[in-house]
Amino acid sequence: MKRAYWAGAILVIGFLALGLSTFSRSMTPYVSFAEAKAAPRTVQVMGALEKGTSRYDANTKTLLFTLYDEKTKESIPVSYTDVKPANFEDAVSIVAIGRYDKGVFAAEKLLVKCPSKYQGEEMEKQYGAKKA
Repeated sequence: MKRAYWAGAILVIGFLALGLSTFSRSMTPYVSFAEAKAAPRTVQVMGALEKGTSRYDANTKTLLFTLYDEKTKESIPVSYTDVKPANFEDAVSIVAIGRYDKGVFAAEKLLVKCPSKYQGEEMEKQYGAKKA
């Protein structure tokens, strides 16, 4: 009977180790632009769209733009190949998930945060301003 307990414990430990290793490989950390340039794996960078830098080629579905980090005053060029996100130009912040390659951060996914529709209402409440 003790053999069955030991075999079960070893099996449970094995599954936990497998789950932990799979989980740690699938995590995509947020890093600075400098760390993204040196990272050998997929990472996430966050910044603001540098105004006037976005170009979209509808034929190749390639979006090129520059992310700007207001804290460090750094910028990084980003390339994204897919459909351009809606309201991209109005984005408050952008998260790019991918890896740095040949002078450009090649994004596999983009997460775009647009201004809230409630921001105008908050301003009205705070300052008593009315919509025109």
